[in-house]
Amino acid sequence: MIRKSAAEMAKSLASGEITSVELTRAHLDQISRVDSQVNAFLHIDREGALEQAEQVDAKRRAGERLSLLAGVPLALKDVLVQKGIPTTCGSKMLEGWRPPYDSTVVRRLRENGIVILGKTNMDEFAMGSSTENSAYGPTRNPWDLTRIPGGSSGGSFAAIASFQAPFAIGTDTGGSIRQPAAVTATVGVKPTYGAVSRYGLVAFSSSLDQAGPCARTVLDAAYLHEAIAGHDPLDSTSINAPVPAVVAAAKDGNVGGMKIGVIKELQGDGYQPGVLRLFNESLEILASLGADIVEVSCKYFDYALAAYYLIAPSECSSNLARFDAMRYGIRRGEGSAEEVMNATRQIGFGREVKRRIILGTYALSSGYYDAYYGSAQKVRTLISRDFESAFKLADVLVSPTAPTTAFKIGEKANDPIAMYLNDIATIPTNLAGIGGMSLPSGLAFEDGLPAGFQIMAPAMKDDLMYKAGAALEAELVFKWQGPILNLAPKLGAR
Repeated sequence: MIRKSAAEMAKSLASGEITSVELTRAHLDQISRVDSQVNAFLHIDREGALEQAEQVDAKRRAGERLSLLAGVPLALKDVLVQKGIPTTCGSKMLEGWRPPYDSTVVRRLRENGIVILGKTNMDEFAMGSSTENSAYGPTRNPWDLTRIPGGSSGGSFAAIASFQAPFAIGTDTGGSIRQPAAVTATVGVKPTYGAVSRYGLVAFSSSLDQAGPCARTVLDAAYLHEAIAGHDPLDSTSINAPVPAVVAAAKDGNVGGMKIGVIKELQGDGYQPGVLRLFNESLEILASLGADIVEVSCKYFDYALAAYYLIAPSECSSNLARFDAMRYGIRRGEGSAEEVMNATRQIGFGREVKRRIILGTYALSSGYYDAYYGSAQKVRTLISRDFESAFKLADVLVSPTAPTTAFKIGEKANDPIAMYLNDIATIPTNLAGIGGMSLPSGLAFEDGLPAGFQIMAPAMKDDLMYKAGAALEAELVFKWQGPILNLAPKLGAR
């Protein structure tokens, strides 16, 4: 039951083949079996999940009209607030905090009858690419428990890849949905910035953060995308426009005549040969389906990483200033307000968060603002213009999602620059605010670990990447004789 797609589960629920309580209990049992190995969850709301499931079953028995996904379980990244449920953002700073309200994403999940199993592990305040920066220990990749599951949404994707949940919610600031999707052989989508409300999403970098769907198939991601997207007056950055028809696009999957642009700057040096081979094989598949493959150049992408690591830490420095022991979070130490704040932030924040706060505060300081933060924003504009030019030549753009497969836990812990390079292919979409998707491209020949294929679409044309993704996925599933997760080692045998 738990190995089915979310769409298949929804059909079984609607037909009466299973109940939501049975389905929810099956996933809770799987969590009990394997999560001690994976550490995907920070909090499991067993009683609350079963209560939600029973409510859906009661409505179904009464003949009420329900959404397609009603009764299907989901894992929620611990950066989105849920009323009465611990929300820590993977940090000691928020340990024990129970929000008094629901985020808009959670409210929309509830309106669709989706059952929330619990909160998933993450890099502290979403700062990281490996989920090693969590104050509650690293999450492990179900493909190889000695390796990282990506980050910062690693807990959400590890839960999906180990069949603890059929889909999940993650957030993406510089690749934190797409990169973990790539290294766990799952599907992750960063919608257009503003397409999904950020109300109730604990902010890291406000101009970059975006919640999105995490799933095992493109169609499941599309269903979840439509469930959580849409205008929200509580979010000033929310786009007041119709949600693109992503479900219809995922069901269509026709790329005949579609122009697919291969970004010259997002391949070559630094990319694992096995990752590039799978990327090129995927391009050949799309070409065989009638797509027109063209090469495009985005010369300012070479500066994206540097611009991102000035903009994101600067906004982080501003957003995390509220955690001062007076208004939010834990409180430690004695003495003056300054002494208490110093003691609290020393204990409450981890090393990577402190590093980014210091970097951002420096970039925003008097005498350096224009040289660093101001210049980075100018580069951001140039990257957006690169995308505009490229989309005149192609309907969607593509690249490998991440330059390598999953690395060993601890391998890059003491080398921040090496860690930051994991997001080199995903960061440009966040800077430009457009949509991006990662889906599995296969297993690299060097290590037998998953790699990802990234598809990018113009703002509010997310349906185009679903159409291309569904076309490629269908061919690859046929080639693998089933979902690639069927090839993953069974955790129970470890």
